[in-house]
Amino acid sequence: MSALEERLAGAAFEEVCPDGICRRVIGLEHLALIAEESGAPINLLEQLCIQVEIIPSRYLRNLGTLGYDGQLNLLRSRVAVLGLGGLGGLVTELLARMGVGRLILADGDVFSEDNLNRQVLSSESNLRKRKAEVAEARVRELNAGVDVLGVVQRLAAPEMAKLLAGVDVAIDALDSIQSRYDLQAACAEVGIPMVHGAIAGHVGQVMTIFPGDAGLDTIYGEARGRGLEAATGNPATTPALVAALEVQEAIKILTGRGEPLRHGFLFLDVEHNTYEFISVI
Repeated sequence: MSALEERLAGAAFEEVCPDGICRRVIGLEHLALIAEESGAPINLLEQLCIQVEIIPSRYLRNLGTLGYDGQLNLLRSRVAVLGLGGLGGLVTELLARMGVGRLILADGDVFSEDNLNRQVLSSESNLRKRKAEVAEARVRELNAGVDVLGVVQRLAAPEMAKLLAGVDVAIDALDSIQSRYDLQAACAEVGIPMVHGAIAGHVGQVMTIFPGDAGLDTIYGEARGRGLEAATGNPATTPALVAALEVQEAIKILTGRGEPLRHGFLFLDVEHNTYEFISVI
């Protein structure tokens, strides 16, 4: 065991988890102190802890669903979120809280007053500020162990492919059908899965697309403009639900736990209580 590993082990303490099992835990304050003393990034320290079944206290409540291996996989993962509005803002928040190790956050827009009804990153104090910069600052505030990069740019397909190099999963939180097709093409080019989500009023959809899968053409066909949300509006609740489902899809992929929504899409209508998986094969 290295000196750094011994230091981490010495800072751990025992705590009874919700499942009644006593586990070794290390607190955020100790991790920050050891990071400062050693110069090692917090994410690396968290990985070293989990490898010897010491769980950072911030992830204690993840253990029951993820296990040590699942949490370690998240800490080692890279996820790109494209679009940081109603969907992407909450996607970013949840990924940071879950402990995804590297986040790339892209959006070329700024916050406006009509974002305030639903976009979790927007506030009266940051109107006209760049969404990507606000998102990056929010992640740094939430989780010092996450390496985050905000990209202030509305990307076309070639730039998307460059952005996605080395990424494990891309999450579609975009606001036009064409940009979603561009993202699907970029993901196919670099060989990674894409989690698609979209909302329109009280309805939404979620679909996970691996390279080679039937994809967006099964939903949108030849359409390339704005989706139905241009007419139906965007309430607060539907994007929150779809964003949570998108994050869950990403976690399934990154941890290998669960069955992704592949070869079809989940359609939901919260006004009429409809939740249906629609197969496309």
